[in-house]
Amino acid sequence: MEIEVKSQSDDEMVFIVRDAEVPFINAIRRCAMVNVPKIAIEDVNIIRNDSAMFNEVLAHRLGLTPLVSDLDALEGLSLPEDDGWEDYSNGIKFQLQEEGPKVVYSKDLISSDSKIKPVYDTIPLVKLKEGEKLNIEAVAKVGYGKEHAKWIPTTVCVYKQYPEITFNEDVEIDYDCAQACPRGILKSDRRSKKIKILDIEDCTMCKSCVRASDNGYINVGFRENDFIFRIETDGAMPPKEVLLKACDVLGEKADKFIKFSDEGGSK
Repeated sequence: MEIEVKSQSDDEMVFIVRDAEVPFINAIRRCAMVNVPKIAIEDVNIIRNDSAMFNEVLAHRLGLTPLVSDLDALEGLSLPEDDGWEDYSNGIKFQLQEEGPKVVYSKDLISSDSKIKPVYDTIPLVKLKEGEKLNIEAVAKVGYGKEHAKWIPTTVCVYKQYPEITFNEDVEIDYDCAQACPRGILKSDRRSKKIKILDIEDCTMCKSCVRASDNGYINVGFRENDFIFRIETDGAMPPKEVLLKACDVLGEKADKFIKFSDEGGSK
């Protein structure tokens, strides 16, 4: 198996996996979404809320506010499988004390740990009118996406099989089929008497070009064992960390399965 990174930024990563199979690629995708630990606000104690927003809605907005969850932030924190994880005192404390008139933003959340804070400062939480006050205590904990969406580290985690476009040289060139491509991947070059493929990896295999060709000049398919994988996060974790952790989790699951098989299964 070969992996080639095509692009990488703070919150997005695109790479190509060659010589792999669908079940393996899909297992990585699922592990990245639901088995990678992330930090999010779990417990909310609303002492005072004079705003028009219901307590439950405000607590939900706090839970979905992305918090920094890289490897440094996660170090030393309890996992859901650890004893005492559910205790209110076990986690990162946050304070939110504000008085209107103002819009309360994520930057107003005061964390007990300088490493763990909202990823973005400008997420609006609630609007306070003149004289309205807000007093909240909250606790952030480590969790998994399989339990709640707030713990899913990825906003996008998808793959597609590597596109493959071929031409039927036995029939006349159909230049018009290139115009049917909605993503502009194909370009008609009448001077060289051929259709150029500008960016094969951007092809969605919609086959609009195939349907537009009356004589079957163009064919769109895919390489069975090659994939284009894309991971995008909300900024809480770098996509590379998400991928590496997902691979570690998948490896641990495989080791457990092998051990279970070697021991003859449960009795």
